[in-house]
Order: sequence, then structure tokens, then C-alpha cells
Amino acid sequence: MNRFVFLATLCLAMTVKAAPIRVVVWDEQNAAQKKAYTNFIGNQIALYLQTLPNLAVKSVSLNDPDQGLADDIITNCDVLVWWSHLKNKSVPTEKAQQIAAQVKAGKLSLVILHSALTSRPFIEAMNERTREDAAKVVPAGMKTEFILPLAYKDPLPTDPITPRIEMTNAPDGSKLARVFYPICEITHWRETGEAVTIKTLMPDHPIARGVPAQFEIPHTEVYSEPFHVPQPDAVIFQETSSKGELFRSGMLWQVGQGKVFYFCPGHETFPIYLEPAPLKIIGNAVEWLGKPDS
Repeated sequence: MNRFVFLATLCLAMTVKAAPIRVVVWDEQNAAQKKAYTNFIGNQIALYLQTLPNLAVKSVSLNDPDQGLADDIITNCDVLVWWSHLKNKSVPTEKAQQIAAQVKAGKLSLVILHSALTSRPFIEAMNERTREDAAKVVPAGMKTEFILPLAYKDPLPTDPITPRIEMTNAPDGSKLARVFYPICEITHWRETGEAVTIKTLMPDHPIARGVPAQFEIPHTEVYSEPFHVPQPDAVIFQETSSKGELFRSGMLWQVGQGKVFYFCPGHETFPIYLEPAPLKIIGNAVEWLGKPDS
């Protein structure tokens, strides 16, 4: 009997181990993508991910029923890869909050690409991380006020960095912590098709496995700091423009029990997701984030 129980347990463990990582690639599929892709960005990324072992990949879009975000899709997903730009605000806040709740519970990880930095799922996840960070520094019992940005738009170079915490007094004289949520935007960008160099800052990180120490993307949209997001737990890649501007192009956050990875390269009018290094990074992120012990 003991031997039978052992074999049954071993078989069950092997079955669990062999279960594929469930991946959903979400793409708004705007018409500008046709300048560089024959079959949209999301489908292109999904085609690559389908070549990797132990992944079950689904490609969905804003044009699908329920915007490709039906409850059963979200709840049966281990890693959600998200690309959006012109239609960042088309996804309802309630749906983005559902996605962020799945991340916080450790049931889902997010891979956010390029201009999806102002997508609602990313904003909700970063807001949650901001609340977690604030809870670590605001004294217990102190009144806390959370303040949303007036608008999610490019901040001025002179604007205070968000998120941030200001300690002040409430109208009744008690101590008050004012927590400003992140704008989740950049200060500078240029859609000029310039070359950028990507440097791998953390070569031993699983997301950087097999990625060159340095590689070039010949044509892309240039982003530069500051980027208004919570301090990441890891900056895995750094981007340098031809003019010397820097950008943290690969960042990782723990959000509750889940993780969020942001990767910058990927403007829709340049064929960046046809190049091996960006695809390798996305594939590594999906494989690592999809593991229960990541």
C-alpha cells in the first residue's frame, strides 16, 4: 500500500509539473500596426510564444467578445502579456481592477509592453504597489489620503515625481500622509525611428537568460527618464539613445503575491517584435513568471 501511495503521489507531482503555463496575449490591434506587421503585434508575439515548450498560448484583442477579457479568460490565465497604445482607456476600470486583483492574489502575472504603460491594468497594478509601499513607511494609525493624478498625461520635467508621500497636517491638526499615485507616464519621448542600445544590467536574472550583454534595436520610439512609477524591485535592462538619454527599459515589481514586468521596446510602426532579442526577453519573462515559485 505504501508503495502504491508513493507511486500515485509521484505521478500526481509529475502531472502537476507538466501542466502548461497558460498565457494570454492581449492587443488592441490598431491599424497603425499594419505598417510593420502583417498579422498584428499580439498575434506575432503569440506565434513566437507558441514555439516555446510547456506554454498554452491564446491571442485575444479589443475587438473580441468582452474585449477579449471575459472572466473565464482572466481566471484561467497564468501570465497576461499586454500591448496597447491608442486605446489604453478603452478597457473599463472595473476590468483592470479585476486583473490587478488577480495579480495581488498571486493568481496572475503581467507583462506590460511599451506604450501600455498608461493602460488601466498597469495603472491599477502600480496603484496597488504604491499602497503597499506606503503601508511600509506611514506610521500605523496615521491618517492617509490617496490622491489620483489630475490626468494621465506626459508630466513636465519640473513636475514632482510620482508616486510620492507628503507628510503634513489634517485640518483637525492631526498628522496626515498624502500619498500621490503614480502618473505611469514618461516625460520625454520621440517617435523618430532612432537606434537605441539595450544593456543587460542583471545577466543572471531568469528574464535575461540567453540575452546578449548588449544589443541594438535599429529603429524605435525613444523614451527617456523620468518614468513616474514606483521604485522597481529590479531593473534588468537599461536603454540608451543615440543622444545619451537613459531609460529603465526592463523593470520588475512584486505586487502582492504576483509580479509585473515592464519591457519598453515595441512601438507599433517599427518591426521590433520580429527581432530575436526582444522576443527572447518576452519569452523568458513568460516562462519565469508562469512558474509557481518565480
